[in-house]
Amino acid sequence: MEPPNMEDQTEKDQGKRTETKSALSVNPGVADAPAISPYIRDQRKSLSKKEVPAESLAEGILSGNRTALSKAITLVESNLEAHNDKAQAILELVMPKVGNSIRIGITGVPGVGKSTFIESFGSFILDQNRKLAVLAIDPSSQRTRGSILGDKTRMEILSKSENAFIRPSPSSGSLGGVARKTRESMYLCEAAGFDTIIIETVGVGQSETQVHSMVDFFLLLMLAGAGDELQGIKRGIMEMADLIAINKADGPNEAYATRARAEYESALHLFPAPESKWTPRATTCSGLGGKGIDEIWNLVLDYITTTNTNGYYAKNREDQTKTWFEETLREAVLEQFFSTEGKMEAIQNSESKLMSGKSTLLKEIKSLLGK
Repeated sequence: MEPPNMEDQTEKDQGKRTETKSALSVNPGVADAPAISPYIRDQRKSLSKKEVPAESLAEGILSGNRTALSKAITLVESNLEAHNDKAQAILELVMPKVGNSIRIGITGVPGVGKSTFIESFGSFILDQNRKLAVLAIDPSSQRTRGSILGDKTRMEILSKSENAFIRPSPSSGSLGGVARKTRESMYLCEAAGFDTIIIETVGVGQSETQVHSMVDFFLLLMLAGAGDELQGIKRGIMEMADLIAINKADGPNEAYATRARAEYESALHLFPAPESKWTPRATTCSGLGGKGIDEIWNLVLDYITTTNTNGYYAKNREDQTKTWFEETLREAVLEQFFSTEGKMEAIQNSESKLMSGKSTLLKEIKSLLGK
């Protein structure tokens, strides 16, 4: 008998191993999900990275193209003069479609749960067949002017919806807790067809008057059990609120929230009646659990109906436009003043005189203003 051929035997063994499925083999998996939503990718095809004319961007905005909207807001927020001119050209083209939305300002101290609340509140609004834009203002570093801009990561559900648009913007040191060009961004969102606008502010105290001057309804989020409820917030911001909502009213904290609501309700009755003839309310809610969200939305709608009926709604928007014009004019005058040739040297000379005691403050200011 001939001895077995070792090479033939090896080939047979290899064949058997090939036929036998190893426990360590890797099955073909499903294809990776696209990194960019097909909805957004389709819109980007019409707007490449090359320079896009103002007319094309305006046309894209009016047709609901969110890429065009994002590009326009970037131009609005830019400090470059060329970008500013282009942004103004876009705004002029879309202004006839501006103003048809409910504008809601939401503020509260850091940690009150604004982003979680807006995620829940915004989802409820979308369920009412509305289109929502959230302009979330992130605080900027006073040292580097940088900003984290993390609201899109905190509003995961809204960021995936075709009917929602989230735009985080840096506050850039703005005292009002709102970016300098937030109003123009709001107009662009309205022109793009978003009928509900939420402006989430930094939450820095009484300087929230800036956001109050550009919205229809002002919601103040509060926490219970964080100390003396009525001493924990300044009267000025409470007087601006159309509704105070004590957030995180769930679990063991629910009883504290109910007690805090009663205290705020009593305090609100001590303030003078607002011009809107609306009686400010206090309520409880849970952004995490969705409790009380429907009630807050119904109160917003009640407010809009009430102020539309008594004429305050239209008057308030007219007053806001006047305020916007005056604030923008002041900014332009200041910018022109400091950019005038030789003005910085004159300012430094005045500062030297003041520090050495050779002049007075008002005398130097009049000198700089040419009086």
